[in-house]
Amino acid sequence: MTRIGTIARLVIYALFFVLIVGPHVLSMRFGRGRLAGRLPMLLHRLFLWLFSVRVSQSGTPPKAGEGALVLANHVSWLDIIALGALRPLSFVAKSEIAGWPVIGTFARLQRSVFIDRARRRATATVNSMIGERLAVGELVVLFAEGTTGDGLRLLPFRSSLVGAAREALTEGTGGLAHIRLQPLALAYTGRAGLPLTRIERPEVAWYGDMELAPHLDLFARRGPIDLHVVWGAPIAFEPGTDRKLATAQAEAAVRQSLRDALAGRPTAVQGARAAEAAGRQTGPEGADVSAPGIAAV
Repeated sequence: MTRIGTIARLVIYALFFVLIVGPHVLSMRFGRGRLAGRLPMLLHRLFLWLFSVRVSQSGTPPKAGEGALVLANHVSWLDIIALGALRPLSFVAKSEIAGWPVIGTFARLQRSVFIDRARRRATATVNSMIGERLAVGELVVLFAEGTTGDGLRLLPFRSSLVGAAREALTEGTGGLAHIRLQPLALAYTGRAGLPLTRIERPEVAWYGDMELAPHLDLFARRGPIDLHVVWGAPIAFEPGTDRKLATAQAEAAVRQSLRDALAGRPTAVQGARAAEAAGRQTGPEGADVSAPGIAAV
């Protein structure tokens, strides 16, 4: 893509942003927020189309109106646009992002929940806010590694904000019997129709001390990107569920889905569905393919 082509695409994107920002704000202030949930989807889909980012998905996503705390790996700023294009949802983000130019504006449009990591009491406040959203059937995405990676390795998941699921179970917030913890893997698999090599990873992944401007220039100039989103088997979070154990289970599910997607193998969820279909054909003696210790919703 030429520099002129990139500028033209950005102008189109900016014009559409200007068109929707007014209705978005009005929906948030005077409406029920339904339009505010849909408009960012259209904005993100336009970006993906303009810059040839091809997103496919598989697995077991939540049903419409079912609240879920999504625990995902984090590779790039592009994760937010790709996930935001799939369905209405919001994100948990560090507080300093709110002040960033452009990105901070997009984060607020996405109704992100901001957390100040320097304040010890911030976790409890944010958990309460997330719990309220889960209780009314919203999807909240938590990048549980706490930072971005190269898309090949998975950092340990942090469990502190997973406690937000328990907030939705309390009588004062939602009084629900359980909340869906949703493992989700983001696998950047290809570029321009070819497998993405390790050398090309910095053109897609944004991590460490990488400068944003050169990274964005490479992203825009080097051709289409293929991203596969895998919705893992859900984990039921109940009043007696161990928060750290549930987080570890989600981390293991994301790690396996990421390995399978990058290797071009069927994901664990796809394999489970195939085994289930085989069981229906051969009778009740089909093998149990569920992961031990993980309760499905």
